[in-house]
Amino acid sequence: MTSITRRTLLAATGGLAAAAIIGRDAAAQTRWQVATPYPDGNFHTRNMRAFVEEVQTASGGRLQIQVHSNASLLRMPEIKRGAQTGQVQIGEILLSAYGNEDPFFEVDSVPQLVTSTDQARKLAELQRSYVEARFQRQGLSLLYWVPWPPSGLYTNTPVESVDTLRGLKMRTFNALTNRFATLCGATPTLVQQAEVPQAFATGVVNAMVTSAATGVDVQAWDFCRFFTPIGFTRTKNAIFVQARALQGLPADVQAAVRAAAATAEARGWAASDIETVNQQNILASRGMTVGTPTPALMQGLARIGATQADEWVAKAGDEGKRLIDAYRAAIA
Repeated sequence: MTSITRRTLLAATGGLAAAAIIGRDAAAQTRWQVATPYPDGNFHTRNMRAFVEEVQTASGGRLQIQVHSNASLLRMPEIKRGAQTGQVQIGEILLSAYGNEDPFFEVDSVPQLVTSTDQARKLAELQRSYVEARFQRQGLSLLYWVPWPPSGLYTNTPVESVDTLRGLKMRTFNALTNRFATLCGATPTLVQQAEVPQAFATGVVNAMVTSAATGVDVQAWDFCRFFTPIGFTRTKNAIFVQARALQGLPADVQAAVRAAAATAEARGWAASDIETVNQQNILASRGMTVGTPTPALMQGLARIGATQADEWVAKAGDEGKRLIDAYRAAIA
């Protein structure tokens, strides 16, 4: 009787201990979802996956994160709202695509405002507090942001001046590129990245302004003959987290997320400059002519850029004027 009681107690104690361990591990492990609209080969997505791996390692497996790339879970117009409502915990968007929501999301999309990496860094530094404040009011927290390589024009004829674009049907991706197309005399059409090849194939558009990286993603050589790098913009992707989800993590895991985000931002900016060269080389290797912009084209773009900068300040108000004034003083 004593032996049976001892064995029973040992078995019961062991079972309770195992259950406690399993329960503790289950409670300690948190699972997050990430939505990004970009394909796996894109440098932004590769950077995201590296960020996720670093977080999972630093958290000792307590935070597990699944990446849903190429708009497989949410399309870009749905991602920000998806993070706010908890459908996903982390989202990645082209920030300027949300410019209709707030002008401070789109300032990096003012044509010719930024024409170098140094200028892009300065604008990002000055813009950051404005964006963080707006995200905070919406229940989000900015983790990191990374610029695209400089945008260029994709056409089927050489672009000698802005007048060359008149009458073309131009694919655009945010309000400011929409306005740019209009000022060029082109017809703007908003098309998400994943839908670009079909839009060209069906004649919905026959020109676009975007980065060489996007051109490679959509295999632009199948429908365009010329790429003319013009600087144009250094639009940024913003990667953000639902603030409530982040605050629900243990303090050391929160710190690990922030540290990995800082590393991802530095890594992403360096990768963007490398991609500028590499992706243009890929376009050329696939048969596209990578041209040199003419002085007439650049002068015309500068005039349009100045108009759009003034329009942006008028829309953004006193805060917008302070930002632009501080930026221009910083690069003077």
